[in-house]
Amino acid sequence: MVLAAAIKEEIEIPEGVEVNLEKVNIEDTISVKGPNGETSRKFNYPNLTITKEDNSIIIETNFPKKQDKSMVGTTKAHINNMLIGVTDGFTYKMKIVFAHFPMTVKVSGNKVNIDNFIGERSPRLSNIVGSAKVSVKGDEVTITGVNKEDVGQTMANLEQATKITGKDPRVFQDGIYLVSKE
Repeated sequence: MVLAAAIKEEIEIPEGVEVNLEKVNIEDTISVKGPNGETSRKFNYPNLTITKEDNSIIIETNFPKKQDKSMVGTTKAHINNMLIGVTDGFTYKMKIVFAHFPMTVKVSGNKVNIDNFIGERSPRLSNIVGSAKVSVKGDEVTITGVNKEDVGQTMANLEQATKITGKDPRVFQDGIYLVSKE
């Protein structure tokens, strides 16, 4: 039986970004603060060790199994998304599409109200997740934020709120659809 060598991944921390790493038992909490804001996340996979040295974050595992290897890549991707979020941010653009009944979309608090969707009398509601910000200008909806998961889930909530069931989707194409991700 041959034992696999340790896997070690290194992530460079960009200029102007501050990273704090707290360890409690097997749980690592990484907080990232940058020019656009701050975000934090807990990582608690037992076979991974996350350390911060100088200007980089190191993720490693000893004697990795297949699942350990994939968790190293997943953890690296999450930390990279945190670094991108606090430096550049995430922006999703959506388009409001309607054929017969003009719908109105308004942001109120942590919800988005969609009125007159395919002629319905009661408004449809969509949740804004976490620290995502939603703005509506004309027929364009823009969702921005530092946490990629919050921005993506807010976008998915808007799409699901305008999903049409029980009718032919080729005819009834009304809804709010994703146009671009930046």
